[in-house]
Amino acid sequence: NSQVALYQSGEVDYMVATDAIGMGLNLDVDHIAFAADRKFDGYQFRKLNPSELAQIAGRAGRATRDGTFGTTGRCPPFETEVAQALESHTFEPVKLVQWRNTDLDFSSVGALQATLATPPTEIALTRAPVAEDFLVLEHAARDDDVRGMTRTRDDVERLWDVCQVPDYRKIAAANHAELVVTLYRHLQLDGKIPTDWFAEQVAQADRTDGDIDTLSTRIAHIRTWTFVANRPDWLADPDHWQEVTRGVEDKLSDALHERLTERFVDRRTSVLMRRLRENATLEPQINKSGEVVVEGHIIGRLDGFVFVADASSGGSEAKALQNAAQKALAGEIAARATRLAEAPDGQFVLAEDGTVRWTGAAIGKLVAGEDALRPRVRIIADEQLTGAPRDAVEARLALWIKSHLEKLLGPLFVLAAAEDVTGIARGVAFQLVEALGVLERQRVAEEVKGLEQPERATLRKYGVRFGAYHIYVPALLKPAPRALAAQLWALCHAGPQTTGLDELLHLAGSGRTSIPVNREIDAAHYRVTGYRVCGERAVRVDILERLADLIRPALAWRDGAPGPKPPGAVVGGGFTVINGMTSLTGASGEDFASILRSLGYRMEQRPKPAEPAPVGLMAETEAKTAETAAPADESGQAEVVQDPSGIDAGDPAAAAAPSEVAFPQIECQTNPETALQPTAELVTLDSAGDAQSSLLSSVAAEVSSEAAQGPAVEEPVLIEVWRPARAGRPDARRRPRFRRREGGKDFRGRTAASPQQRESAGAAPSAATAVAADAAASSSTEDGAATPDGHHPRHRRRNAGTSHGERPSRERERMPGKPSRFERREKAPDPNSPFAKLAALKAQLEADAKERH
Repeated sequence: NSQVALYQSGEVDYMVATDAIGMGLNLDVDHIAFAADRKFDGYQFRKLNPSELAQIAGRAGRATRDGTFGTTGRCPPFETEVAQALESHTFEPVKLVQWRNTDLDFSSVGALQATLATPPTEIALTRAPVAEDFLVLEHAARDDDVRGMTRTRDDVERLWDVCQVPDYRKIAAANHAELVVTLYRHLQLDGKIPTDWFAEQVAQADRTDGDIDTLSTRIAHIRTWTFVANRPDWLADPDHWQEVTRGVEDKLSDALHERLTERFVDRRTSVLMRRLRENATLEPQINKSGEVVVEGHIIGRLDGFVFVADASSGGSEAKALQNAAQKALAGEIAARATRLAEAPDGQFVLAEDGTVRWTGAAIGKLVAGEDALRPRVRIIADEQLTGAPRDAVEARLALWIKSHLEKLLGPLFVLAAAEDVTGIARGVAFQLVEALGVLERQRVAEEVKGLEQPERATLRKYGVRFGAYHIYVPALLKPAPRALAAQLWALCHAGPQTTGLDELLHLAGSGRTSIPVNREIDAAHYRVTGYRVCGERAVRVDILERLADLIRPALAWRDGAPGPKPPGAVVGGGFTVINGMTSLTGASGEDFASILRSLGYRMEQRPKPAEPAPVGLMAETEAKTAETAAPADESGQAEVVQDPSGIDAGDPAAAAAPSEVAFPQIECQTNPETALQPTAELVTLDSAGDAQSSLLSSVAAEVSSEAAQGPAVEEPVLIEVWRPARAGRPDARRRPRFRRREGGKDFRGRTAASPQQRESAGAAPSAATAVAADAAASSSTEDGAATPDGHHPRHRRRNAGTSHGERPSRERERMPGKPSRFERREKAPDPNSPFAKLAALKAQLEADAKERH
């Protein structure tokens, strides 16, 4: 009845039901749609006969007006003959009627079963199918306790009454039969059904929680107990329990109705449609959050100047709801336009996707303009925003965009409008503005070469910095200006090439000096965000220039140059990687090596140069040695100490040349087992009680002991030195081809060019060569100078200065300060070896002796 009332009231437009709709409900139905023409009749699935179809289809109109019927997509259309029979109500006559015997014999259970199974005697009658009560009776008859309790005619009648309790639960036939037997046992033993047991059964169904299926099951259970309560002689107080069970059933029915309504009925739409059918005036309202409310129901929201309908407002009522909402939207949109025109700049935000938001609502979108620094704003609004309010919104957004760009990218606007930047400087400034503040120097290399110092000073006045690799404005390398510059660049280059720009902006916004390179992202993305791709890392342009500032003095330093040695500088040119370089770029190892290689440097390995001994310590040691070297005798003459080398320690000539004083000679044998074994012993002093003699003997013994252990020969320590790669020769291992002299010809007959000619030929220098240009200008040119006759020392012919047939000398001329390639290079002594300790001690002793003398 609740479902029918819901439909009759107009809250729903459609009702889905079983074939029970044709059993007497009076509904205002216009059309009946069959979803199926088959049903389960309790025994089998069969097709509905024409009379059953007519009983259901006849609900349309109910003979008061013309109704229609048909089928849905899952049901095949009716045949023409069946449709005509339903419309004309012409059906085949009933030829058989089901019958069951009503003249029952209650003398015994067997007699009752026999009379129920009696067949009809009339030709037009047929025996009805076996019913549930008959099956329950057969189940009870097989129970020994039931047969023992059923002795009289009244007992058989009571058993038959109990067997006719309907199976509302539909769990299973055996389950229902057990329930019937339990009821009969209570009636036979107690005369009534126990009140406590019956109350417990009713309480199990008296719950309104759960879903639709759970509530339906509880209603089936309570209906069974309602049927039992309506038997006047089965309960002690049947009237009370009839009221209780009816109340529980009504409560469960109401709960089921609510669940069905929540699941299948849109009450909001139902109410609104009923009001529309009644031609009632709807009064929409807009709350503070922008939600549009009609008759207490939310139908959408006003986001900025765009009305977004609720997703559930669809179907035939959507247009009506839209029309109702427009009444409230017209005035609200005009009021919002007025508030936006007077809003301060702090209420506007430019999102990463180029959307302009006002108090969180999207009201505009950036689009490309005449150039990158002059984008336009497209208003996001419905057709309700027109006329003067729309013009005011456009003017306010254009003014805010202009001030926002000038606030973050102000140096570019000032540089573009500068009147004192003229000539070549004007061209450089134009390209820098067009590149949004970061310009690769090689793109304007010729223009930069032509800039005079006053023109450079003018550009520097406007914040422009000339770096080794980029010309840029340092003030625009902060995250906010670079993010805005990237947005403007993306507007002018919209397309697939902007893929990955959002990810790059997120990494750049973290403030990192270098980031890993993603090969799928275009290199132009890195430049517009303030980075340059260098090998496996992308380094921020200002950090790259600071790295060049560290490398430049290291390359310019030469051995013997005045002033302190720059960090990373090495003898022979080049530089080594120091912690300041790696910490500056945030990269190390192979990543940092890839950065240097991309900048035009090559790496080579050299032996680590020896650390020079401190000058102050050497002087102090010599002074102490002079005091204790040789004690004077009574005559005032120093004792003569003869060492194995044959040099007299007391010889004035030897004393005058301390560098020639002989030390104990220790030969290095080629046999590893006897290597470093001393071959001579020190000659002790004549004074046996001399403390210096004892000290010298103990040190000599310590030296002999350490040498006898045969320490392994140390391998030379190599260091990695970076140098600018030769222009045009990326392979650092390739040696230059042999050329005889300037103006001469090589072995191929080509004339060798002079360094001045090669320089004037315009060979393109590498990036590292550009950084090292100032360093090379200040360095000495003595190393590698040609000899007066024009020959380079390394290229002098081997047989120079020899007659025919003589073997050429292996000793060649060499440059000052450089050993010949055939000379044995002396390794720097290890200051921590025992031999160095012995030598230092002997020098100290001899210095002490000289001082006493």
